[in-house]
Amino acid sequence: MDIRYSVNQRDFKRYTTDEIRDEFLITDLFKADEVTAVYSHVDRMVTLGCMPVNEMVSIDKGIDCWKNFGTHYFLERREIGIFNIGEPGVITADGAEYKMGHEDCLYITMGTKEVTFASDDAAHPAKFYMVSAPAHKPCKTTFISIQDANKRPMGDLKTSNARTINQFIHPDVLETCQLSMGLTRLEEGSVWNTMPAHTHERRMEVYFYFDIPEDNVVFHMMGEGKETRHIVMQNEEAVISPSWSIHSGCGTSNYTFIWAMGGENKAFDDMDNIPTAELR
Repeated sequence: MDIRYSVNQRDFKRYTTDEIRDEFLITDLFKADEVTAVYSHVDRMVTLGCMPVNEMVSIDKGIDCWKNFGTHYFLERREIGIFNIGEPGVITADGAEYKMGHEDCLYITMGTKEVTFASDDAAHPAKFYMVSAPAHKPCKTTFISIQDANKRPMGDLKTSNARTINQFIHPDVLETCQLSMGLTRLEEGSVWNTMPAHTHERRMEVYFYFDIPEDNVVFHMMGEGKETRHIVMQNEEAVISPSWSIHSGCGTSNYTFIWAMGGENKAFDDMDNIPTAELR
């Protein structure tokens, strides 16, 4: 498991491009029949990826739960949200099977002992993208299809940010301890997300960009609003955003991204907005 420690905004100002990428960028999430995991000390969130091909893969594969979490199994004191961004697959959670189509989501509660992943077709595998947060009580394991997500159209083509926010793991959809997740899809001709920019001191966020066309990238903006930086993101990469950092992006094409939040509250609109003209 890759462990990332907390970074403060004062030191961040002096980082080189490579240092920014080493601290915040998450790559190579989908390796055949493996679980890739990055543990961030920012609100103790864990970002994971799994691409089962030839075998059924356990969420604990390659993770020393006692060493990393002081627990006997991964979700002993954690909850998790899982999206399938690949072909059809199956997640089994304590014996219950959930068929996962493209962009379907599964929330699994704290206390679930066994979680496994499988693909319907090894030649066209599922790709399970996951974010886990600490939890203090069990909730209800819930499957949410892309069709059943709470949809919020936002933006306008005139400002290059027409998009639909699909809320999955969200207070308006289901109860969780602290985890919130959703999927935002930009329309063709739109490239900007999360503008005007904002921070939220009360929680952190992880962005995962995918459906970026070949030979295109997303410039993910981060840092304090008065002194911004950026990371160039390739397809199927994630980025950690501490509470003091903005988190917005501009692509050379339209794209889709999954956002995950954890921290003090789950109020979606709890943001400290920064007027665009004040960004530096």
